[in-house]
Amino acid sequence: MGRGDLLDQEWARLEPHLPRNVGRGGRWKSHRMVINGILFRQRTGVPWRDLPARFGKWKTVHDRHRRWSADGTWERILRAVQADADTEGRIDWSMVSVDSTSCRAHQHAAGARTDAPLIPGRRSHPGQHRPDEALGRSRGGLTCKIHLASEGGRRPLAFVITPGQWGDAPQLIPVLERIRIPRPGGGHPRTRPDRLGGDKAYSSRQNRQYLRRRQIKHTIPERKDQRANRQRRGSAGGRPAGFDKTIYRRRNEVERTINALKGFRAVATRFDKRAYVFHGTVTVAALRLWLRS
Repeated sequence: MGRGDLLDQEWARLEPHLPRNVGRGGRWKSHRMVINGILFRQRTGVPWRDLPARFGKWKTVHDRHRRWSADGTWERILRAVQADADTEGRIDWSMVSVDSTSCRAHQHAAGARTDAPLIPGRRSHPGQHRPDEALGRSRGGLTCKIHLASEGGRRPLAFVITPGQWGDAPQLIPVLERIRIPRPGGGHPRTRPDRLGGDKAYSSRQNRQYLRRRQIKHTIPERKDQRANRQRRGSAGGRPAGFDKTIYRRRNEVERTINALKGFRAVATRFDKRAYVFHGTVTVAALRLWLRS
């Protein structure tokens, strides 16, 4: 077992949710070896061709990661692992925090073809495909941004990838809409935390109305310009937003989650040309955090 490979207890959590071999010959072979190769690339950020020989052919590892990113297999596995954790009571719903982080794009991430990709073996497009490939130009060059929601145990519940220059407030609702933790016993998946925390970048009338409509308590500080505008309007401006400094201190949990995600060099620096492949890369990093004890 090499450094960074899946431990036996981690493999025991992951194996029941992996695709099964169907038909003669066995389509998927050496799941554990291939996934360890994907995790090695995640952790080190090396080019796919430079994977050590102990993981088998580099193209097998690359193609499986690309295929599972395209057809949503990584997302389904992550949802299943999250459902197991929720059943065992290992998800802290008392406080879910949202934040974003920018990832610098390597020069190899630029130059993707303009035509939409297809899922290998199918005639449909990947669900996470974006025409802009989630790349934007800012002062630092090409960047992309990860918007995520983290539970109290410092593990990501859901995330959205956008170009680097996109704002945070418009992405709050899309991120929360992606929180769907299945219930193995049946019923609707859990989508609503007990409380939501975020910095003042998420303070907007639309976001607060959305949270009130879904009956989600929230701790988001009000921006100075918004507070001044509300006070200027008098009684027509409405009541001030409630804010608890003690609860707001827990917002560091999402920042620590981001630090854990960016501990994977393939996440901290984007090497993938296609947005759906980078989405799969971030999903694998999140899955790795959920598999840890």
